[in-house]
Amino acid sequence: MDRWKGRVALVTGASVGIGAAIVRKLVQHGMKVVGCARGVEKIQALADELKDKDGTLLPIKCDLSNEEEILSMFKTIKQTWGGVDVCINNAGLALNAPLLSGATEQWKTMLDVNIMGLCICSREAFKSMRVRKVDDGHIILISSMSGHRVIPSAAIHFYSATKYAVTGILEGLRNEVRALKTNIRISAVSPGVVETEFAYRLHEGQEEKAKAIYSKAPVLQGEDIADAVIYALSAPPHVQVHDILLRPTSQVS
Repeated sequence: MDRWKGRVALVTGASVGIGAAIVRKLVQHGMKVVGCARGVEKIQALADELKDKDGTLLPIKCDLSNEEEILSMFKTIKQTWGGVDVCINNAGLALNAPLLSGATEQWKTMLDVNIMGLCICSREAFKSMRVRKVDDGHIILISSMSGHRVIPSAAIHFYSATKYAVTGILEGLRNEVRALKTNIRISAVSPGVVETEFAYRLHEGQEEKAKAIYSKAPVLQGEDIADAVIYALSAPPHVQVHDILLRPTSQVS
């Protein structure tokens, strides 16, 4: 990770869970990290927590379903630190909206954050790298095992469809950077069940049901996904890390 010291990373969905864990690791490794989320207060608290570490955390409020806010964020990053060298698309959400009975607005929300926000951030990060002639940048998509198989749970079928889209986007991005003959790398991390706020948002108002998801068997922690991100970033420039699939040992599907 030494070559990343002093360089700029953007982490979306940085306020809690996986995003916050990734931010901690990157700051500890000496990177200048931009952490964004709709609720910036928790990122500011994280910045205070990390103020004595080697790197720096800049909190920015950004709603990833709003392109204007994303573009404004990239403008702020350019003005503050010049641009982005690493983009970690972590933000994502699942709403209980089955394919046969779900609310259209909930589908649109998942599409906007899980797919459109991810694509816009990836595009803008790539543009930032190219205009500054950064040829060793890295774009990482935090996907899901739900983008590789569909489980029989109607609550997450639409969410799973968005993550299958991310799997396709991963390959599309890789094809496009190859065609442009750049050494900018594209990777993904696809975890199974991770103990975050995910289940509580999915099963809003059903706290016991959400809690049971994390208590019935060992699950992954945010730090496990952050370690996978560090592995991808640490790989030598000639090594392409494709898609890291992570599952708890208790998970059989």
